[in-house]
Amino acid sequence: MPFASAFARPLLAMAVAALVSLRPGAPAQAAEEPDLIFKRSTVFKWLTPNDKLATYALDDPEVEGVACHFTVPERGGLKGWVGVAEEVSDISLACRQIGPIKFKKKFEQGEEMFRQRRSLFFKRMRIVRGCDTKRNVLVYMVYSDRIIEGSPKNSTSSVPIMPWGTETAVPKCADWLE
Repeated sequence: MPFASAFARPLLAMAVAALVSLRPGAPAQAAEEPDLIFKRSTVFKWLTPNDKLATYALDDPEVEGVACHFTVPERGGLKGWVGVAEEVSDISLACRQIGPIKFKKKFEQGEEMFRQRRSLFFKRMRIVRGCDTKRNVLVYMVYSDRIIEGSPKNSTSSVPIMPWGTETAVPKCADWLE
């Protein structure tokens, strides 16, 4: 029996490592990934990671001069640590103009700006972008969806396109809609 347990331990360690690398909220690997600003524990767990709220920053990849911050809950416990816990859909969003607005290409109303998995298989968080043409305002919405059953929980943020610095010309988001 000692041989079996000695053989099983490395296999278990490899399986846990594989699951941890797949877990939502894993450290950013690509430039498109959001930057972690900070995390705060919300529920204490004795032997496993605590439940947390994590705040991230993300630049709009198609609209220079806009940044969004979003806060998501991250499950702790054994399931959260291993990466099999399904994350809840409570996500807040705030987007702001941080420089002169420059559109890189045309976009569609409700176009996806960012997507992140929130469970091992079925749930995703999405940030989409639109344009309020009457008011010249970019509108961002975050929501989560599931393949079988969606979630009505969402958050919206708007970014009025304003002059920046010495620039007086303000682009119209309507000119950039497909």
